[in-house]
Amino acid sequence: MTEETITDTTLPPVRPWPALDLTGVDFDPVLTELMREGPVTRVQLPNGEGWAWLVTRYDDVRTVANDPRFSREAVMDRPVTRLAPHFIPQRGAVGFLDPPDHTRLRRTVAAAFTARGVERVRERSRALLDELVDELLQDGPPADLTATVLSPFPIAVICELMGVPAADRHSMHVWTQLILSSSHGADVSERAKREMGAYFADLIGLREGATGEDVTSLLGAAVGREEVTLDEAVGLAVLLQIGGEAVTNNSGQMFYLLLTRPDLVERLRAEPGIRPRAIDELLRFVPHRNAVGLSRIALEDVEIRGVTIREGDPIYVSYLAANRDPEVFPDPETIDFARDPNPHVSFGFGPHYCPGGMLARLESELLVDVLLERVPGLRLAVPAHEVPFRKGALIRGPEALPVTW
Repeated sequence: MTEETITDTTLPPVRPWPALDLTGVDFDPVLTELMREGPVTRVQLPNGEGWAWLVTRYDDVRTVANDPRFSREAVMDRPVTRLAPHFIPQRGAVGFLDPPDHTRLRRTVAAAFTARGVERVRERSRALLDELVDELLQDGPPADLTATVLSPFPIAVICELMGVPAADRHSMHVWTQLILSSSHGADVSERAKREMGAYFADLIGLREGATGEDVTSLLGAAVGREEVTLDEAVGLAVLLQIGGEAVTNNSGQMFYLLLTRPDLVERLRAEPGIRPRAIDELLRFVPHRNAVGLSRIALEDVEIRGVTIREGDPIYVSYLAANRDPEVFPDPETIDFARDPNPHVSFGFGPHYCPGGMLARLESELLVDVLLERVPGLRLAVPAHEVPFRKGALIRGPEALPVTW
């Protein structure tokens, strides 16, 4: 500890961080203020109890996310301040495990999310998307791009990867929307999570000893080999299914941004070779969630930029803030398709890095390719400020995206 270390008597103030219903790609004004106040601040979110530390600088975010001295598992049975009334820690859930248990569980499905595993579904994903765009063009304008393409496409792809039959996609969608919303209350959201869990328990149980490459078959085989318990497998399946559908809102924000910036669309049409790099820049720029995700607990005293995080203190990282760190991303408020390198942390960092990162990139690339090429006149059918955005959602995105062509 240095002389400059902040002591308990000079702690930064606790800043209330309300649940905001933000529209478009507006950056959270509270987070902007927190970033200005310092690299390490304190916040109080709408639910749970007490306050938590928040780190916003890129290097600090990666340090905390990858440091075993900050534990997800230690959050268990702690009423830590949090955004949502639900998402209460559940013992054994992969999001609240630390290595080596977290590593053991993730390993069971790793093959499905490698480059080879994701490429396995590319052709089928492109075919599914073409079918949706065929229907869009056949029905003609105007249309709701969210309802016709951006929502059914990622649902179909994640269900394909998970091994969920097409007939059950609608149930998965309904459960996921209830789980990802705080506007219905904690009881409704938790009931939806239990119902999805019961579904996956049945499906994984049926696939014990299976040899398929889809996620539920991999989990069923792992349960059969007693590498994981059925409860662990179900918890992971629920998390992956929910995360897979979150692409709906992310892609909705991405296309809202593109359709309000015709200059960006024209460049993507004229220079298809830049699209992969452009998508990475859009992933960096788009504020895909509200507030922060899951917290960690310090297992010992740790110093970050002269501030001592005490043993037992809760701490959050902001990947959104890290993606706007000017020391890493020069002129971070500018969308720069030539940005290189672009080491954004939109899919997280460390052991809890989003396993579906490559799949989300694949879906974004396919959506940009297919919609820009097959619907060349695509544009908003209403003024930008009339596009309705979801309220009470943890993952931001338009409720509808009215378009014409």
